[in-house]
Amino acid sequence: MLAYHNDPAIKFKLLADLQAHADADRIVKGQYWDNGKGCAVGCTLQSMRSENDGHDEHAEYETLLGIPQMLARLEDCIFEGLPNAEAMEWPMRFAAAITPGADLSRVGWKWLHWLLTDGLPRVNDATITAAIAQCADVLLPLTRGEPTCRDAARAAAYAAGAAAYAAAYAAAAAADAADAAADAAADAADAAAYAAAYSRMAEKLIELLEAAT
Repeated sequence: MLAYHNDPAIKFKLLADLQAHADADRIVKGQYWDNGKGCAVGCTLQSMRSENDGHDEHAEYETLLGIPQMLARLEDCIFEGLPNAEAMEWPMRFAAAITPGADLSRVGWKWLHWLLTDGLPRVNDATITAAIAQCADVLLPLTRGEPTCRDAARAAAYAAGAAAYAAAYAAAAAADAADAAADAAADAADAAAYAAAYSRMAEKLIELLEAAT
């Protein structure tokens, strides 16, 4: 699978259509495509289809654009998490970063590996840290276009589940101990950290897309 099916005209048309969507204020969060407006993926597919069937079909990125479905889902997730001003520009940035003819098959795995090794906040919990490292190790062969070990993947999934349970328990205990004023301050800090995290994730994905050949 080659990006834009190795045809620069497909990229040119998509960028022009996405800019038109942006200029007409048709790019919105929270809906795929409805009443002439949609999210990053919805607007992209609306531009490329001859007829819109109203279904959420991330897989159509592969047939229409030569872009792996995994990247369509990442584009969608990041779009919904970005601050509004950045989100409205995100579909064009994503499309523009991709070179026609590039092999994007490893980009999603590289991004996930980065997220686990450098993109997540550090935690002071040995169980969680070990589980994250185990999951990252499973992804490493995929970043090189090689198969990963099924047994290692199963073990990593089990470790991740145990770590998630431990994290949820700790979060619940912390919440029980916090008072209303502390909760309000934490909510404001969390919102800022959330926006910054999505901006960082977006920048990393753009970097990887631009580097793909």
